[in-house]
Amino acid sequence: MLLTNNFVYSTEIIADLYKERWKIELFFKWIKQHLRIKKFFGTSQNAVYTQIWIAVCIYLLVAIMKKKLKLKQELYTILQILSVCLFEKVTVNQLFENEKYTNNDTIDPNQLIMFDL
Repeated sequence: MLLTNNFVYSTEIIADLYKERWKIELFFKWIKQHLRIKKFFGTSQNAVYTQIWIAVCIYLLVAIMKKKLKLKQELYTILQILSVCLFEKVTVNQLFENEKYTNNDTIDPNQLIMFDL
């Protein structure tokens, strides 16, 4: 049962409008859960669209990478690992293997060692 104060449209049209509104609510729920958009950095329509499209593109690129590399992890886990290891100089395959990876590129003979760790 739907309550409305609009007596001009038929009940079928009102029900269809509520169904379409529910689809929009589900879309925004999906955006919050999968695209990790916590807040919008801009308030204009263009800024919001740009941020959503960038997040969708990243999500799709990671999904393509998961399929091409045949990764077993979930997309959420892959995104978490990538966000933590963003500036690491390792291959993507090394990030998702269980073995410890070593980064040989970080050893610079011109760099002084401050601590002997």
